[in-house]
Amino acid sequence: MPSEYDVIVIGAGPVGENVADRAVQGGLTVALIEAELVGGECSYWACMPSKALLRSSEAVRAAGRLEGAKQAVTGPVDAAAVLRRRDAFTSGWDDSGQVEWVASAGIDLVRGHGVISGEREVTVRSAESAATSDAATEAASERVLSARHAVVVATGSAALLPDIPGLAESSPWTNREATSAEQIPSRLAIIGGGVIAAELATAFASLGSHVTALVRSELLSGQEPFAGELVGAALRELGVDLRLRTSPASVERGDDGVVRVTTDDGDVVEADEILVATGRVPRTSDLGVERIGLEPGRWLETDDTLLVLGADGAPLAGDWLYAVGDVNHRALLTHQGKYQARAAGDAIAARANGTALRDERWGRHVATADHAAVPQVTFTDPPVASVGWTAAEAEKQGVLTRVVDFEIGSVAGASLHADGYRGTARMVVDEDRGVLVGATFVGPDVHELLHSATVAIVGEVPLERLWHAVPSYPTISEIWLRLLETYGRSNEQVEQ
Repeated sequence: MPSEYDVIVIGAGPVGENVADRAVQGGLTVALIEAELVGGECSYWACMPSKALLRSSEAVRAAGRLEGAKQAVTGPVDAAAVLRRRDAFTSGWDDSGQVEWVASAGIDLVRGHGVISGEREVTVRSAESAATSDAATEAASERVLSARHAVVVATGSAALLPDIPGLAESSPWTNREATSAEQIPSRLAIIGGGVIAAELATAFASLGSHVTALVRSELLSGQEPFAGELVGAALRELGVDLRLRTSPASVERGDDGVVRVTTDDGDVVEADEILVATGRVPRTSDLGVERIGLEPGRWLETDDTLLVLGADGAPLAGDWLYAVGDVNHRALLTHQGKYQARAAGDAIAARANGTALRDERWGRHVATADHAAVPQVTFTDPPVASVGWTAAEAEKQGVLTRVVDFEIGSVAGASLHADGYRGTARMVVDEDRGVLVGATFVGPDVHELLHSATVAIVGEVPLERLWHAVPSYPTISEIWLRLLETYGRSNEQVEQ
């Protein structure tokens, strides 16, 4: 295996795999470095296992919303079978299938912990080297790689552990322990109110845990307000003890194994396990970035071609260091990281091959969508599907907006889809340009509506043209017609 490559990628999650693949397709040689499992957080501890934990219970509840089907649902979800299905999606935490793909793509895989040791240089330390203090063993286990064109950081993020007295000593779960759990705890306390907390509260309550969720402010506070309200109501229906505007003051795990959380209002919550889902931190603390003038433990800021910016706000000298995925804090979502990876891989190849760089807005080599067209699904029940700006975010951007809401349950397709369908749709319109800048849908199966909204926002399709995109009847997608009708009638009322 050579010691010099065109491109070195640190981190072999889906984001790192994608940037490596794009660089190879651009005619470059690539080394892909990974210290854990090839396939990364999403494959083994986040996206895939968490959705596998959610899906079976969601299907049972969907059947329970239909007369004729609910009579056929005669028992609870089989939690053990759900865990076995989860294990299948993680391949039993065996990455051999992903390793085979890396080889088939023409990418060299290097196992170990990658550290930036100089300009265009990465030192890879084996797992044995990282665990020992013996200098001879460490030197023998190190390998220095150099990059002719680029080093790409795709190390992702890790769970944030807040500074709560006793928490660290109480063996808390993060998303990793929760999504790889071998059994369902009888009682689970969750600290946090974001996407991960809401999804895992849904999953474990559905699988038989008594869940207590401590939320410092509002549930899903980064979404439209009605999203948190509808999801909160659904969690309570599942039996979750949802405590809003409540924070833990201290945590203690007793000799009996029970976790006791004292809240800021003096109550004590007892649980068998405690899950922390209060945010993410970048995996840059042991990356060696201090050698090139950056601060360890901080997010890596980039331009739209994903070049890392220095303290002066300009790309580092030589345009050689890139950061893609969670580690740059642009959008902490796997699909958005893969989008960045495609742009970065193509940009690296263009710069290396001396071809034209398309770095204009919406060009081939930029991640323009990160700024105002990020789609996201929160896989609660009901799910929340959103893209672009919320009404509050659009207002902060100085956009003259009109907000249109419509109850999805009044659409014929929704009433057929589920008896007593409950859900809300919102579109946020830029009145000056007559285009959509944000959309949020909450309700059963609305995530399948999301890409149509994403296309409308990215394409900056005028609302006048959207009237000609006729939704099929009777489907939930008819919500688009109802939103446009409501918007049109509002316009007429204003003009009158």
